[in-house]
Amino acid sequence: MRLEDRTATPEEHQRLAEAAGWQGHFDDELRAASLAASLAGTVCVDDAGRVIGMARAVGDGWQYAYIQDVIVHPAHEGEGIATALVERLVEQLRPPPGAELFLGLFASPEAVGVYERLGFSAEDALGMHRRIGAAEE
Repeated sequence: MRLEDRTATPEEHQRLAEAAGWQGHFDDELRAASLAASLAGTVCVDDAGRVIGMARAVGDGWQYAYIQDVIVHPAHEGEGIATALVERLVEQLRPPPGAELFLGLFASPEAVGVYERLGFSAEDALGMHRRIGAAEE
C-alpha cells in the first residue's frame, strides 16, 4: 500500500462512501465540484492500484483548515490507514515557520480515539453544525 498526495476522484469518493455506508451524506451532483475545491488530499492505494482510503482538507489554507471525508474501505479498517492519511494531510497543511493554522474536524464517536492519538482534542471547543438550503425547505 502507498499514499498519494492528491484528492480522490469523484468515482473513488463514491465507491468508498458506498462501501462505508456513507453515500447518504453526499450530493452526487455536487461531488466533483466539492472535491475540486479541496485544499489538500491524500489517498491510500493498494497493491492492485485500487483506492482503499482517502482524506481531504477544506478551508482557507492560511488560518483555518478542516479535515473532511476520512474514509477507509471497511475491508481495510484497523490497518492504520486512517491514521496515515490524517498524518499526511497534517504534513501537507503545515504552515510556514512562525505561522499557526487552526486545524479542525468532526469525529464520529468510533473515530475519536484515532484523532486523540494524533493530537486532536475537544478542549475548549464544541463542534456544531447547521445545514442550510434544501434541508431547511
